[in-house]
Amino acid sequence: MEVGNKNVVITGSSRGIGWELARAFAKEHAALHLVQRSWDSNKIEELTKLGATKVVRWTCDLTKTDSILNLGKDLAKENIDILVNNAGILTGELLEKQNDNDIIDVFQLNLVASALLMKSVLPSMLERRGGKIVNNTSVSAYMRFPCATTYAAAKSGLLAMTECLETELMGTGVGTLALVTPGIKTDMFDQIKTSYGKYFDSPADYISAEEYANQIIDAIKRDETYLMPKGATRFGLLMNKYTPSLFKKFVIGSFNRNRA
Repeated sequence: MEVGNKNVVITGSSRGIGWELARAFAKEHAALHLVQRSWDSNKIEELTKLGATKVVRWTCDLTKTDSILNLGKDLAKENIDILVNNAGILTGELLEKQNDNDIIDVFQLNLVASALLMKSVLPSMLERRGGKIVNNTSVSAYMRFPCATTYAAAKSGLLAMTECLETELMGTGVGTLALVTPGIKTDMFDQIKTSYGKYFDSPADYISAEEYANQIIDAIKRDETYLMPKGATRFGLLMNKYTPSLFKKFVIGSFNRNRA
């Protein structure tokens, strides 16, 4: 699928992968619909200079159902071509120590918001027989690490939803892309190292957000349905898939709940 002159929605676009993805789409001359909770006017100017044909700002708290539904109603009128559900939050802690509201928010933002926004833009895509749903599912959708109970559950749900939707959409001209995201050098990656590091050594393998954004653009252009990680993370995924008992032993051996 070509991305130039397409209407592209990106959630969580103020920093990290979302921001670099906005920059990458701008260079392709896309029309950007950026979903954030706060705005920096200098960044909007930068995207225009990079080549974005339009930059529309949508202010939305994706942990609030009413806010999501209102955004969905507005986006349904915009003939969106590509929806990137990128926004996400992490709860990296032993389950009994996680804050109740944080647990609710991780499912609301990582899973519920994505589902409602997909539902909002799909009718227009189906009517025009074209479009792409891109969901940031994370390696945690496959790999079961301690301290990632709620985050992994939400991301696993998003992956399952993406795979079910892929089959539903066959023959419609609308496609899906599941991002099995590895370690990306972002604020969230630093949070993972801090949160998980209390109990086990978190992986050091990572790439830059800019590099990953370019990989996403290429995957969309090639009409891929998955963007799998490379390097040590890919090896870990393969170990988990083909020798799950060995992978689990590795995880158990690295974990110490009394380490903190």
